[in-house]
Amino acid sequence: MDQRARPFRSVLYIPGSKERALEKAQTLPTDAIIFDLEDAVAVEEKVNARALLAQVLAAADYGRRARIVRINGFDTEWGRDDVAAFVGADIDAILIPKVSSYADLEAVAQAIPDVPLWAMMETALGMLNAAEIARHPRLAGMVMGTNDLAKELGSRFRPDRLAMQAGLGLCLLAARAHGLTIVDGVFNAFKDDAGLKVECDQGRDMGFDGKTLIHPAQLDIANAAFAPSEAEIDLARRQIAAFDAAQAEGLGVAVVDGKIVENLHIVTARQTLAKAEAIAAMTAI
Repeated sequence: MDQRARPFRSVLYIPGSKERALEKAQTLPTDAIIFDLEDAVAVEEKVNARALLAQVLAAADYGRRARIVRINGFDTEWGRDDVAAFVGADIDAILIPKVSSYADLEAVAQAIPDVPLWAMMETALGMLNAAEIARHPRLAGMVMGTNDLAKELGSRFRPDRLAMQAGLGLCLLAARAHGLTIVDGVFNAFKDDAGLKVECDQGRDMGFDGKTLIHPAQLDIANAAFAPSEAEIDLARRQIAAFDAAQAEGLGVAVVDGKIVENLHIVTARQTLAKAEAIAAMTAI
């Protein structure tokens, strides 16, 4: 599947130490799972969580859901052992916390071959180095860590996320320049559906592929927000048909709903239909 078409509308964090949650995640309507060995696991549980997660991933069936393991950083006593535990495992990516430079990725790349890397973008230095980070040949995705970024910035929460805009924008530009998947940060108030929808819509309008989530109750809103709407699918089909007809007449542009349609619009239209088809396949599990 084309990486840009593969759905990452919802990316749910699951603590690697919670056996029941790991089991339940096999049935949840999430496009991807971040199996977390870092922030969600207490210090005294980290070694046991690593062993449990390795055992579960070797046996459990998560269907088409992307399986991403977030390790502890290499500046901790657990990071290198975390990576070693998943060499040869059937996973889709290793997620590295607090990536601030190309070197942070390279250290992990050398420790585990043949597994795509994802980067947590959650430090001020990481924002400034986003373009350098995104060019790493093993990097496949970025995850915005807005809680840690807010802590480092000393910013206050605002519904419009004004303080986040510079960092979000830099990472989006870097990800798109290098063809990476990029997902937005978490929304902490997991019982506030209206607030979650506002933030999901904002992220989708900006260009994110999806949103990281902290609770299964958030899945439906994120899945809806980051999927092409029926209106978008209909417009894409009509744009393609009109452009094909125009080309058959020797014309380079078409008009749909009073607006010019050029080849660049057709590229976007085909991406919209490909994503819709991928989501349909995903939900047919």
